[in-house]
Amino acid sequence: MSQHTPNELTKIFARDRELVTRLKQEDAHFARLAEEYHEVNREVHRIEAETEAASDERTEAAKKKRLALLDEITALVTRARAAV
Repeated sequence: MSQHTPNELTKIFARDRELVTRLKQEDAHFARLAEEYHEVNREVHRIEAETEAASDERTEAAKKKRLALLDEITALVTRARAAV
């Protein structure tokens, strides 16, 4: 996809880019969460860009899942930042 996808983890955690990269490499749970976030975020973006049809319920469910994943990822990054 050539167009910019908003809400990418690299933008959200721009100041913690190295930490996020390290967590993806060293923490399998974090890596799974980041990959799942990436997939759900792309899904939301496709729906919002109207390149993929979706019901309102599916759209809201995807957005809620993305937010829940982001909350968990944020907690892990915050904890890792405090440990450094």
